[in-house]
Amino acid sequence: MNALLTTVSVADDRGRPILDAATREVVGHAPVHTVDQLNAAIAAAAEAQPSWAALGHAERSRILHVIADDIDAHAEELGEIITAEQGKAGGAGEAHGAAHWLRSAADTVLEPQSLPDGAEQHYVPLGVVASIGPWNFPVMIAVWHVAPALRMGNTVVLKPSENTPLSVLALAEIFRRHLPANVLTAVSGDREVGAALAAHPRIAKIVFTGSTATGRRIVESSAGNLARLTLELGGNDAAIVLPGTDVDAVADKLFWAAFMNTGQVCAALKRLYVHESIYDDVVSALAERAEKAPMGPGQDKANRLGPVQNPAQFEIVSRLVEEARARGARVVTGGTPATELGPLSYRPTIIADVEDGAAVVDEEQFGPVLPVIRYSEVDDAVRRANGTNQGLGASVWGADANEVDAVAQRLEAGTVWINQHGGVDPAIPFGGTKSSGYGLEFGVEGLKAMAASKIIRR
Repeated sequence: MNALLTTVSVADDRGRPILDAATREVVGHAPVHTVDQLNAAIAAAAEAQPSWAALGHAERSRILHVIADDIDAHAEELGEIITAEQGKAGGAGEAHGAAHWLRSAADTVLEPQSLPDGAEQHYVPLGVVASIGPWNFPVMIAVWHVAPALRMGNTVVLKPSENTPLSVLALAEIFRRHLPANVLTAVSGDREVGAALAAHPRIAKIVFTGSTATGRRIVESSAGNLARLTLELGGNDAAIVLPGTDVDAVADKLFWAAFMNTGQVCAALKRLYVHESIYDDVVSALAERAEKAPMGPGQDKANRLGPVQNPAQFEIVSRLVEEARARGARVVTGGTPATELGPLSYRPTIIADVEDGAAVVDEEQFGPVLPVIRYSEVDDAVRRANGTNQGLGASVWGADANEVDAVAQRLEAGTVWINQHGGVDPAIPFGGTKSSGYGLEFGVEGLKAMAASKIIRR
């Protein structure tokens, strides 16, 4: 029996059933916290914050390392919960990744800055930070939020996605074993609780990862408390494959850039623009990989593609494929549910002979579907890649370093990758432009985002 799951799952008459993403069987029952319980958690976090800040950077960093070690020690248990409710294979890998990110935040150095005339810029805690997380990487992204906030002396109230609360509650249990009381609290509730958290007058900072639509609602909710915001929102990331690219050399990277975590990644490759001279070769190479990709429930570690996490997202994926098919696009492979593997399994799908204006190109599919768009002129490909209100990530692929760099400079995105896509590093700042959000996470910039600047002049 999974001891962590037993700790956080409540009796079925006191909780909401959480379903296995693949089988749709009940995994456990998440507590349903109320707004009154949220208010009590925020009040307790506010009271605990000064003492936590007073411990100092060295002691807080030491505690974060202890927590990271404990996460690693329980990665298999935590990974089982992640795999069950999120669906991905290798849930333990996400847990180990979270521990790695936690250590990085603990070790990142943010010193006071010397300014002219003997002035200094110091970075001090904000107070209580609200973390509102997504369902695609529930544990990893929770740590992205929590680690820098705690490192800088804030306390945190953490609200997981309604789709994947159990893994985050289990993560919070590990944190609480090593933290003073009320420094971190996880509140599992519905949208009413999330809205109340964003609007609460004692919240000093909100960090949110999720859809652009929800991000806009958080901005509206925070108008009353003027909480600082870090928003990592939706992305409809484009990639441009330049003429002369060695298709065999990049095909695997292109495929997994689009289909990692079954395409359920904000910064996954979601629109692929390929020069006409190699278009057919790229489409064929991607289709071949889609047909061979190991697929099925994440509990089988041989699988690399799991289910779509929830019915609403499954419907979005199905709708976008059917709309493309109705417009005359060519579904090269996939394009149908794989119900023999589970109710929410969908075959990895490559769509060719499709243009901008099709919903599958213009909207973020967030699932196992990749539209491949033909282009003739590089300038036109850049224009089309930039022709969206989102700008989280983008990439350019090619053999000529000067040409690749020139195109990368023209792409409008928070991160532009060259001959790769979607990789992140805890020491390298990450964030979006346009409607993909604002603010930076990771590294020194991530610490600064969780602090207030205080100037001292003598």
